[in-house]
Amino acid sequence: MSDTALYASKPELSLGRLHGTGPSPTRNQFQRDRDRIIHSTAFRRLQHKTQVFLQHDGNHFRNRLTHTLEVSQMARSMARALRLDEDLAEAVALSHDLGHTPFGHAGERALHRCMEPFGGFDHNIQAMRVVTRLENRYAEHDGLNLTWETLEGILKHNGPLTNADGTPYGRYVHEGLPSGLDDVPAVADLRLSSHASLEAQTAAIADDVAYNAHDIDDALRAGLIVLSDLADVPLAGPIVREVLQLYPEVTPKRQAHEVQRRLITRTIEDVIATTGANITASGVTSAEDVRNAGRTLVAFSQATADGERGLKAFLFERVYRHEAVMVPVRQSEQVVTELFARFLVTRDLPGRWGIAAAAAVDDQHLARIIADFIAGMTDPYALDQYARLFDARPEFL
Repeated sequence: MSDTALYASKPELSLGRLHGTGPSPTRNQFQRDRDRIIHSTAFRRLQHKTQVFLQHDGNHFRNRLTHTLEVSQMARSMARALRLDEDLAEAVALSHDLGHTPFGHAGERALHRCMEPFGGFDHNIQAMRVVTRLENRYAEHDGLNLTWETLEGILKHNGPLTNADGTPYGRYVHEGLPSGLDDVPAVADLRLSSHASLEAQTAAIADDVAYNAHDIDDALRAGLIVLSDLADVPLAGPIVREVLQLYPEVTPKRQAHEVQRRLITRTIEDVIATTGANITASGVTSAEDVRNAGRTLVAFSQATADGERGLKAFLFERVYRHEAVMVPVRQSEQVVTELFARFLVTRDLPGRWGIAAAAAVDDQHLARIIADFIAGMTDPYALDQYARLFDARPEFL
């Protein structure tokens, strides 16, 4: 028997998969999901997809794969402390970025603009397309055939999508519901208006923790900021001042790592303490109670949430919008935009994508095929395709 809490997800109670599989003598259902994700082609591609700094900037900057592994480790640690199912938390964390485009958020913005006449582009929906349709490893079905619980966690990475009456919820009130929600095959209704499991909520907040700490680390490595710039920044500032006082003589690199380590530890401990109190106050005693709780239970304390917003604002101004970052960002957006426009006219896609494009019945169908193809590209492959089609290669200066 598992030592998980009553409110944790239980693999033996999973709603199952769209396509039946035989029992495994060594792995439960969520462990099998984790393994299927790790062995997928889309997962391997993450090693050549931009996180914040483009590939040319240096091998020591994080890419989508290293970020995903860090999120997975944090999610598993928090799940263990909260007595949740670690395997489900890990599976959701490992799959949360499978729908991301090449060139990070720049590529996603560009592809969304290209797709606006055809329903837009959303990386969460794209991750669902990857795991349910686009992976083609199995003889009997498309996709990875993941459990209902893992699919729910991917889809609801940012929380519920709708209210009970079907109207948009949260961020989707302003953005509108993403296209493709009616084309997500699962063994049962994914219930867009309910909250996801605690395991999925843990994976989502681990993503935030990883972003904050590791973008600081990469920004310091890139020379966009120095440690003292963070001294008065919410959340990170007190830790920076503490480290500089305790270790004034050690190298900046070691000081930076000490700040990162303490920031991660304290933020995760804050989440564990806050979530434990939320669980107790809510009275949930099952995973179904969690879905019907009416709010996200895995959360930062109010003080940490306020500090995290301040830290994000600093990173947005000083790092994400730094001209050294924005120059290659604009170039990469141009690459994605021009690739899409060219493919839409010529249908000149390679391999199975070209076959699918040639058979597309209208521009709507063709555009979605092109979006699937571009979203699956790594940074280097996108540049190779650009060079093939335009006889030019951006230098990302």
